Amino acid sequence: MRKAIYAGSFDPVTLGHLDIIKRAAKLFDVLVVAALENPNKNALFTVEERKEHLEIVTRDLKNVEVASFRGLLADFAKEIGASVTVRGLRNAVDFAAEYQMFLINRKLGKDMETIFLAADEEHLSVSSTNTKEVAVFGGNIDFMVPPEIKPFIIEKYKK
Repeated sequence: MRKAIYAGSFDPVTLGHLDIIKRAAKLFDVLVVAALENPNKNALFTVEERKEHLEIVTRDLKNVEVASFRGLLADFAKEIGASVTVRGLRNAVDFAAEYQMFLINRKLGKDMETIFLAADEEHLSVSSTNTKEVAVFGGNIDFMVPPEIKPFIIEKYKK
């Protein structure tokens, strides 16, 4: 059984993330989508909330499991038995950063491979950061996030 992991902050989960999730789910027997609890980032949503959001948007994908973790991706992948990590790429800047992480993960988890999936062109400008920047000023984020997630974002910025 081929198990892969797609890890990220997912703060919030975007349509770009969901596109990568759906495409990666077709490539593996099991895809674990894991929200990273990163103490170095000031997240809009708690890791529990991000995990709940991922569960909502992946509920129809039968081979997708949702998890959260803290620490090194290589350690978490080994813990859950994943041999592949999936990364989405929007541009050359993403590639440079992701390639560095690939090299580090390869040193930490010798048997781990990384698969890069190019973003669909309609999601090239979509990121969690851009989504939050538009949402904080009340802009339209319909093209950025799944409809089920939009109310959670709007509620956060009402406070």
